[in-house]
Amino acid sequence: MEVRIVETEQELADAFDVRRTVFVDEQNVPEEEEIDQHESEAVHFVLYNEGKAAGAGRFRVLDGIGKVERICVLKENRKTGSGVAVMNKIEEYAKTQGITTLKLNAQTHAIPFYSRLGYETVSEEFLDAGIPHKTMKKTI
Repeated sequence: MEVRIVETEQELADAFDVRRTVFVDEQNVPEEEEIDQHESEAVHFVLYNEGKAAGAGRFRVLDGIGKVERICVLKENRKTGSGVAVMNKIEEYAKTQGITTLKLNAQTHAIPFYSRLGYETVSEEFLDAGIPHKTMKKTI
């Protein structure tokens, strides 16, 4: 299992393919909401398992805070440490950028996952793309 910071068009295509499978196909998020206007300003990450794209995520900096977004892992790779690997790589990258606080908007079913990684819920529940979420933060 290897998480890479996206550097090539193929790696970006692989990350988008994973995101489409998870968010658009599985969760019925409209593709125009999933692939959005922030793609060009984000740093993208892609996880490969045995040479195949299996997970993805992206990272942006907003007002000095690192925003972790679009974390996803293909169904057959869940509960294997893949999500943790993606999050660890993003956190390592954030530290190299001098970022000390991270935030993310977690789907409510994923809150236990992020809590185990040290994130704390800091908002009430809200809907994003019709899916319940809560904002979470972590100091790194």
